[in-house]
Amino acid sequence: MISTLNLTLATIIAMLSALAYMLRVIVTMEKRIARMDFNLERITYKIFKEEEQLEKEEEHLEKDEDLLAKEEEKEAEIVGKRKKRRR
Repeated sequence: MISTLNLTLATIIAMLSALAYMLRVIVTMEKRIARMDFNLERITYKIFKEEEQLEKEEEHLEKDEDLLAKEEEKEAEIVGKRKKRRR
């Protein structure tokens, strides 16, 4: 039959095996979470760079719009002066 000592040793070995397996699972989960965190940081960085690029393009377009508006005003003044000369 199974002696008390053998039963105690079997229980201790089973507990140690369970703890080792739990640690393995925890380490695996930690690695997965770290990978997810790294990927999230990469995506965030890409979005940040894209936003910066869009802001620069927007500023450039606003400058172009301002220049076009000024040119239109000058053309309107020239047309106005020509109309006054014709009268």
